[in-house]
Amino acid sequence: SSAEALDRLLPPVGTGRSPRKRTTSQCKSEPPLLRTSKRTIYTAGRPPWYNEHGTQSKEAFAIGLGGGSASGKTTVARMIIEALDVPWVVLLSMDSFYKVLTQQQQEQAALHNYNFDHPDAFDFDLIVSTLQKLKQGKSVKVPVYDFTTHSRKKDWKTLYGANVIIFEGIMAFADKTLLETEVPHFLGLGTSSGLRLVRRLRRDISERGRDIAGVIKQYNKFVKPAFDQYIQPTMRLADIVVPRGSGNTVAIDLIVQHVHSQLEESVCVPRAALASAHQCHPLPRTLSVLKSTPQVRGMHTIIRDKETSRDEFIFYSKRLMRLLIEHALSFLPFQDCVVQTPQGQDYAGKCYAGKQITGVSILRAGETMEPALRAVCKDVRIGTILIQTNQLTGEPELHYLRLPKDISDDHVILMDCTVSTGAAAMMAVRVLLDHDVPEDKIFLLSLLMAEMGVHSVAYAFPRVRIITTAVDKRVNDLFRIIPGIGNFGDRYFGTDAVPEGSDEEEVASMG
Repeated sequence: SSAEALDRLLPPVGTGRSPRKRTTSQCKSEPPLLRTSKRTIYTAGRPPWYNEHGTQSKEAFAIGLGGGSASGKTTVARMIIEALDVPWVVLLSMDSFYKVLTQQQQEQAALHNYNFDHPDAFDFDLIVSTLQKLKQGKSVKVPVYDFTTHSRKKDWKTLYGANVIIFEGIMAFADKTLLETEVPHFLGLGTSSGLRLVRRLRRDISERGRDIAGVIKQYNKFVKPAFDQYIQPTMRLADIVVPRGSGNTVAIDLIVQHVHSQLEESVCVPRAALASAHQCHPLPRTLSVLKSTPQVRGMHTIIRDKETSRDEFIFYSKRLMRLLIEHALSFLPFQDCVVQTPQGQDYAGKCYAGKQITGVSILRAGETMEPALRAVCKDVRIGTILIQTNQLTGEPELHYLRLPKDISDDHVILMDCTVSTGAAAMMAVRVLLDHDVPEDKIFLLSLLMAEMGVHSVAYAFPRVRIITTAVDKRVNDLFRIIPGIGNFGDRYFGTDAVPEGSDEEEVASMG
């Protein structure tokens, strides 16, 4: 290896070999739930991770777990997650970050002559950049490594939404950048070599069809020397060494208490700040309101009327949605182009100058706008974001999202039927920004908005285009738009009214 690569490693790299034959490795935080021996913890309900300015309020809290093979790193990580009992925890494994092998290295691996327990076997640059983005609240793509073929699979997995990051691996302490900047808290697992050998025997015989003699030979020849040379000397760098690994519940409880204290310091309450900000300010230039023609005002009269039947409400809402989306599309970038007519004449026209248009609906009310978007945008891609109000805190919480691949290249039409405080809309915009969608490519569309919501979104994200059919001046003490339209989702879907104090833009996701 090169001198530069050696300089990054602690301690200095020596030699050693350890072939490994394993099944496909995947990041253990997917799917978004954790099944334990006692219960299932759903990683949902992420509270705001940003302030009223739309910027991240605090980096995700990162913990590193290091130790030898079969030392119980994954077990301890899951025990910490279960004891934390907080949503949106990412468990990131070094097993996903083995380097892509050359043809010569592939041949060595096939003959069990390639050393997978050497620090040079890992892509530390990719590990560091992935951790950096996760800590910043960004979406990341993680490779899926297949140990049968010793290669990365074509499709990488997307991880997003980490309040806590647990990073584990046999070489977790082997990189200076990880130790000094990206993972400030490291735990070492002090599991005895005898116990690790027993665990490895049980796993390799029951799961991998190997015999006792072969497992013991591999352990003595490759695994144990690698532990003695690379892992054991770096345990001194750990903040805490946990003897007996998963059996040390006292140490794990202390770790959990420390993490809880760190998380409590990062609590923010943006909705309260939104309600008191931007009073008496002029409406922003990024706002565009559909011209209030007699026809538009007539449709508003019908859908605002509490006596309007559900069928009439749906019919005229759909008409307004179609007009709104057609109006919004006029703000997309267009460029000059020339086509030839059937008469053989040139026509100087315009064509869309972007790559693709994607619609993203804030469930549940936002999905009612999808048919109108599909009607005017051929082959449009659709994503969804589920946001609900926490009835105890009054804050929006992110529960689920499904976004198309490579959305960062698209112009995104973000749809919700009503926006009062702007809290849910801000969360949805923040999600898109975290997935690398440029701010000036986001178009927030809503049938009705309150001035408070307009100001909140524009203040936090001044390059987001805000487009609506009407803006009402105020919200009441329950954060409902006045005079308003009522709960759009309930009136459209014919469901019961939501609890008092709820806001349609944030609670309509129940459907």
